[in-house]
Amino acid sequence: MKTVAFKMKLKPGNEAEYKKRHDEIWPELESLLKENGITDYHIFLDEESLSLFAVQKLKENSTEAELPKHALMKKWWEYMADLMEVNPDHSPVVIPLEKVFYMK
Repeated sequence: MKTVAFKMKLKPGNEAEYKKRHDEIWPELESLLKENGITDYHIFLDEESLSLFAVQKLKENSTEAELPKHALMKKWWEYMADLMEVNPDHSPVVIPLEKVFYMK
């Protein structure tokens, strides 16, 4: 299993709405993520900087790289675009994070 981490950025004033939308994540989106090999997904918010820190565990045969092509993923991005920094295609601006420590 591979673990990846990345950060994203909220626009000011959207903390509660971002959490609400994720508390109500579409069941079909959750299924899609799992079908593409994402087995564990956490998002943490730094309220001071509005940075979102995400950690995902990916199965060895995961196909998460295909998610941007899926219509449902694009629909979710469009739904979330008003809350966070996004690219022209509405995908979130994602900055990969490098692992510098791990403790078992």
